[in-house]
Amino acid sequence: MLRKIVAAVAAITVFAVAAAHAETPGVTEQEIKIGATFPFSGPASSLSNVGKGLIAYVNSINDRGGINGRKINLITYDDAYSPPKTVEQTRKLIESDEVAFLFSPLGTPGIGATIKYVNARKVPHLFAVSGATKFANFSEFPMTTTGLPSYTTEGLIYAKYIAKARPNAKIAILYQNDDLGRDFVSAFKSYLKDDFDKKVVASSYEVSEPTIDSHVVSLKSSGAEALLFAGTPKFAAQAIKKADEIGWKPLFLINVVSTSVASTIVPAGPEKAVGIVAATFLKDPGDKKWADDPGMKWYRAHFAKYLPGADIGDANYLYGTQQGQILEQVLKQCGNDLSRESIVKQARSIRGLSLPTLIPGIMVNTGSDNSMAYTQLQLQRWTGSSWEQFGEVLGAGQK
Repeated sequence: MLRKIVAAVAAITVFAVAAAHAETPGVTEQEIKIGATFPFSGPASSLSNVGKGLIAYVNSINDRGGINGRKINLITYDDAYSPPKTVEQTRKLIESDEVAFLFSPLGTPGIGATIKYVNARKVPHLFAVSGATKFANFSEFPMTTTGLPSYTTEGLIYAKYIAKARPNAKIAILYQNDDLGRDFVSAFKSYLKDDFDKKVVASSYEVSEPTIDSHVVSLKSSGAEALLFAGTPKFAAQAIKKADEIGWKPLFLINVVSTSVASTIVPAGPEKAVGIVAATFLKDPGDKKWADDPGMKWYRAHFAKYLPGADIGDANYLYGTQQGQILEQVLKQCGNDLSRESIVKQARSIRGLSLPTLIPGIMVNTGSDNSMAYTQLQLQRWTGSSWEQFGEVLGAGQK
């Protein structure tokens, strides 16, 4: 009798697991299908190396046998950093490809155009590559988690730094005219309060503009002594080159998204970027201080095998690799329960995940009150050959 009961319980368990698989599109005993969009072409194409880094790490997972016996079938499409294209490709991933979930789609404009649709379809929308603060609002977007520190957190850190370094400076903000750029402006308004209108001059640009040179010239004429650029690498490089060309030497800050040496600093001219300040949460692959670091040794070996011929100095590949490691962690935590409910739950239950290429002291932590992978940043300054970190690891709440 006992044997029959045990057999019956086992049969029910197997049936329940099989049913969970059947209920989740894209999940079989052999694979799990995951989708993402990246700007492989268009004005932000340099950021697509995040996608290439993710693809390479997924290949390494599959070479190791997958996760819990399943290979990852990662389907990626080019959205050209164009919201209508993002909508089209996201619908294709969900309705035609029937992916189990979306992971690491990149681009604030495209995510803004698709986030309501994805959440309405109740498809997990994990570690989207944007720091737009509203995307991390769990009550409004319960299927979404984000893969960058919020632009509000980053903006507050910059506002505090400028206030300390140049307390009386007039501040210029050159920003991308979407949620990315506007969050930085809002952060400065929040910090400066009534002094914002007296101290700040802001100029927005569209990603469709071929050059932002005229914006830089106009901001210099305002008499600003500090400049924050908030946008993507192509335009960050233009801003650095133009400021140097016209002899403007403000306290110059750029946002995390634009700190890649290969995508921003080299096109601008490394010597023209000397003294620029930015925040980061990544180790710089080109910094000699990490030469003997075990995490960077692992990364260099991984890079040589899975990204041969690519530029290891491009931090977008490194960030994409970290995204892959977060994906691996989520799926490991899910075990055999790959229901969409479980996938979201585990994405919001990552505790103290220390990745080999993160700045020491920064870890991935998500929870019931936090949809962001990262909430801490470290300031750094460009020396002419590498980024040099200074100060302490910071969060938005620190003074």
